[in-house]
Order: sequence, then C-alpha cells, then structure tokens
Amino acid sequence: MTDLKKLYEAVVNGDAKAAHAITQQALAEGVDPLVLVNQHMIPAMDEVGRRFEASEYFVPELLIAARAMKSALDLIRPLLVARGDKPVGRVAIGTVKGDLHDIGKNLVASLLEGGGFEVIDLGVNVPPEKFIETVREKQANIVAMSALLTTTMPAMKTTIDALKQAGVRNQVKVLVGGAPITEKYAEEIGADGYSENAVGAVALAKKVVAA
Repeated sequence: MTDLKKLYEAVVNGDAKAAHAITQQALAEGVDPLVLVNQHMIPAMDEVGRRFEASEYFVPELLIAARAMKSALDLIRPLLVARGDKPVGRVAIGTVKGDLHDIGKNLVASLLEGGGFEVIDLGVNVPPEKFIETVREKQANIVAMSALLTTTMPAMKTTIDALKQAGVRNQVKVLVGGAPITEKYAEEIGADGYSENAVGAVALAKKVVAA
C-alpha cells in the first residue's frame, strides 16, 4: 500500500512529480479520492499556509506547493465530478476590467483549489458582465476580485453594482484583494470580505461559505 504521509510531504515540499505519482498509485489501489484530498492534501496546504504566516515560507514556496497540489488534483477532480461529489464552494475569480496583473490572482486560485473549492478562473481584464454570467451559468457562490492598480480599483465597485442590478448580488459573497485594496475600501464598496494575502483569502472563503 502507498504511504499516504508521503503525499502530505510532497505537497508541503512542493514536489509536483512525487505528488502526482503517489496520487496515481493510491487511486490505482482503490483509495477514496476524498480521503486523499481531505486527510492529506488540505492538511498539507494548511501547513504551507501556517509556514507562510510564520515567515518560514514565502511566495515562491507557496507557488510550488500549490503546483504540487494541482498536479495531484488534476487526477482526482474528474473522479469527484464523475461521482457527483460537491466542492466546498464554487468561486468565480478574476482581475477586474482594465487590470492585466495575474500573479496574485493565480496564487489565490491555486490555493482555493487546494482548499477544496471549485475555481472558475476568468483571467484578467474581466468586465462585470462576465462575473454575472458565471454566477448565473455556473452557480458560483463566491466572486473573488483582484486589482493591482489604484486606477482599476473602482472597477470593483462597478462590478458589485452590476451584480446588484442583475439581481444576483444576494446569491454570492464578494471577496476582494490586491496591493492597493484595504479593509476600509472593501467596506466602502460593499464587499463581504478582504484579505491582504492568498493564505488569508482561502480562510476567508471558507468562513463566508460556512456562514
């Protein structure tokens, strides 16, 4: 039998090749995919998050751990979909209209996947209509917006207003982040939450879904 502790270690250490191989072997042996996710991969990402908060890990370590997690999830996700298992939540994430920055957004998306969420990544320069369409068509229950420029920050409020006008604002929790964004700004524009980093964003997403 595969030693599943090694899957935990592979994710924490950012070893994508090992994470993929161990997952493949475990699935071939009939291990329940959810056991791999809930008992080994999510705890591994929690540990990565703890190390980041304690300044033992930095953004590069977060990125390679997320990549290792993704390599294992690529094998597991189709199996979960096929048997109808529900994700923790469904997140439509994107960088707002006019903004082409994606490193922070990509990191948050990877860590959300690692936290058991289904992530619909809309990319960069996303207009309000695209968020609305995704909420309607994919039943997203979280909209996560990123902005890295002070000039594109107002697009967050525009998107929240558009969600209201489209009648879907009460179906979703809106989370915002990015270098120029603050807690105060998030409150002013009517967002449901703000995080200053990717690890915090995942904790916040879990909190709003549980609420």
